[in-house]
Amino acid sequence: MRLRFAPSPTGALHIGGARTALYNWLLARGSGGALVLRIEDTDRERSTPENVEQILDALRWLELDWDEGPIFQTHNGERHAQALQQLLDAGHAYRSTATADDVRAFKDAHGHDRGFRGEPEAQGAVRLRVPDAGETVVDDVIRGEARFAHVHMDDPVIARADGSVLYNFAVAIDDLDAGITHVVRGEDHLSNTPKQLLVFEALGASAPRYAHLPLLHGPDGKKLSKRHGAASVQELREAGYLPEAVVNYVALLGAGFDAEEELFPREELARRLRLERISKSPAVFDEKKLRHFNGHYVRSLGVEQLTARLEAFTGREGLRDGVEISREKIQTLADFWPLAGFLYDGPVDDPAAWAKTIGAEGGAEALGAAREALAGIAPDAFGQEAVEAALRGLVEARGWKPKQVFQPVRVAIAGTTISPGIFESVALLGRDETLRRVDAALARAVGAAA
Repeated sequence: MRLRFAPSPTGALHIGGARTALYNWLLARGSGGALVLRIEDTDRERSTPENVEQILDALRWLELDWDEGPIFQTHNGERHAQALQQLLDAGHAYRSTATADDVRAFKDAHGHDRGFRGEPEAQGAVRLRVPDAGETVVDDVIRGEARFAHVHMDDPVIARADGSVLYNFAVAIDDLDAGITHVVRGEDHLSNTPKQLLVFEALGASAPRYAHLPLLHGPDGKKLSKRHGAASVQELREAGYLPEAVVNYVALLGAGFDAEEELFPREELARRLRLERISKSPAVFDEKKLRHFNGHYVRSLGVEQLTARLEAFTGREGLRDGVEISREKIQTLADFWPLAGFLYDGPVDDPAAWAKTIGAEGGAEALGAAREALAGIAPDAFGQEAVEAALRGLVEARGWKPKQVFQPVRVAIAGTTISPGIFESVALLGRDETLRRVDAALARAVGAAA
């Protein structure tokens, strides 16, 4: 198989585009074929170097490499011009000076735009001559046959009057020259396919097999958009997702795999993916489900690996100890700092947490008792087991519930009621820093009561 991923660089690579890229990559790798990366940059205003880099950056982050390219469509101008002239000379295309309004008016009156077929010497845009009778059949691997009656098709413009070609012509020529055997893309391109098939037919060339992927929907059944959460690959990265989790999850969206199995390395995904098994119905992208996948991948990383990822993500160093006590509680890299950042930057200010614990009746008393228990631990013995024994001993001695002691201590050291395990957190901070933070909280409580 020779496949191509051919994005139009008009912005960041959205999740649907990422699935298209991934499916092409998996099919190429699973078949021992090749993947061609082509940048379809005929929209010169929007195809900026910055937008191209966003596409390449997303593919690199997902670790989707390519065998040929990137090839820029606009660099094939000479070949496009030669093919265009070939069609003009053979009578399969013609020039027309009709404006869009002219064509629309004629079509409204006659049901087609054939009245604007011009003479070979006429100036103007170039249109492909659609046969008057018959139909063009798109034999889609996923969707089956889709038939387009020629009587309902307009003669499409394939080049502007200045000779610059348009998308549907350029993409057919480029697929032909690259020897592309399979075109896998979103179903929003289905209406373009008969036009491209007619170009192949006019050139007397064989066309690739086409497979149009159903679009992705959100959990509400509507077309995926920003209202459903992250919309692009870069936004997923910024939200702390791991590329291997994104690849695993996105690959399963409509792939037709065994529902009882979910977690696959990409090599297994490449072995299993088959175009014939892909669902015809829209698949649902659910970021909550992606978080579940990501949590599995986070927990599967060793402490050293996860630390390296988190240090790169946060731009901070020396996080290993915090990672070790937090890794079971986070699902994304972005979860780490809200959970454990207090270990490095000091307590946050959460008035609601304060009001529920230290500021509540008996809260300051419990915190004061906890301070005495912690201060009673010898400095050289201040570890997780000693901390747990001291605090649980206090709970038992006073007949309190664990949360009556643990939560005031947690708010004193973290500022919130959410943290890694309280014993692990206190031990990691150390005796001096823990007592310093507890004393500061007690002083605040005294000041509030005065």
